[in-house]
Amino acid sequence: MGFNCGIVGLPNVGKSTLFNALTETAAAAAANYPFCTIEPNVGRVPVPDPRLDTLAKLGKSQKIVPTSLEFVDIAGLVRGASKGEGLGNQFLGNIREVDAIVHVLRCFESSDITHVEGSINPIRDAETVETELMLADLDSLERRVSADQKKARAGEKDAKERLVMAERVLEALRAGRPARTVAESDEDRRALKSLQLLTSKPVLYVANVEEVSAATGNTVSAKVEAMAKEQGAASVVISAAIEAEVAQLADPAERKVFLDDLGLEETGLARVIRAGHKLLDLNTFFTVGPKEAHAWTLRNGAKAPEAAGVIHTDFERGFIRAETIAYDDFVACGGEQGAKDAGKMRVEGAEYLVKDGDVLLFRFNV
Repeated sequence: MGFNCGIVGLPNVGKSTLFNALTETAAAAAANYPFCTIEPNVGRVPVPDPRLDTLAKLGKSQKIVPTSLEFVDIAGLVRGASKGEGLGNQFLGNIREVDAIVHVLRCFESSDITHVEGSINPIRDAETVETELMLADLDSLERRVSADQKKARAGEKDAKERLVMAERVLEALRAGRPARTVAESDEDRRALKSLQLLTSKPVLYVANVEEVSAATGNTVSAKVEAMAKEQGAASVVISAAIEAEVAQLADPAERKVFLDDLGLEETGLARVIRAGHKLLDLNTFFTVGPKEAHAWTLRNGAKAPEAAGVIHTDFERGFIRAETIAYDDFVACGGEQGAKDAGKMRVEGAEYLVKDGDVLLFRFNV
């Protein structure tokens, strides 16, 4: 089960620097973590989760395997992309394939790096990208609605159901609002997802600041944070330049000293990865044993058999039950045996909704 975030933005905002730092960080961790560059512009990175280290110690696990997330570096957008300007068609096609959008916004001045719009204004830049995505959605949806209206008149039930959501989205797009603003319930979200629209995807804004503002942000990044809050979106402040430097430090001790000197508790990349994971509405469950402690990614609201299937399709097909211990109970009781002795292990069936942090052991029969 792969989940990915597309890194987007105007040219020269720092998105490729961010992507390269992400993949360099993952490559440096390759001795311990699974990592691969799937294509030149696609990288899979481990999701930082201190719970996994704790579980590995308690389980005396020989190996630690974190869950991972894919990041896709998407070609820079320019005005007119929805009409095919620049690499418009490629840009829009690549966004269509990702699960969420990480939108990098330039929040620093530099005489060495020109801005495609001639000045620093991340709110304008965000609106430029969003407008192009809305125009592309409007064009594709108007064509589909026209076809579905004909099918609905002919009595096709599926077409009638699609039209209900499509017409709501069209109204929003024509009013200058992205498709994601229409979803008010889980049912809405499912219907919206079936339309495969660019502006239905969740967004994380990344405010790329100069090095001295990496810890606190600056007045420009504060505007990005305010915009994100107004939209109900997430935002993270980083300095892509610093992240690129940190990524080159293989020694964890050197990294810590470097970050301490800058007043940073952790890398901005760690925050971006975690925020991306949260953006996708994902849970993490764990399996723990002497061979390995393993984190697994699962969509929020999934049941136990689906979690079993993340590990192996045979586990889902032959699912019998899930022996479940909450993370806090596992830690408080000193591990699996202590949790069993304290009556904290539960036996859950096929209808159990897996919770974030669950430590699971699946019983199955194929």
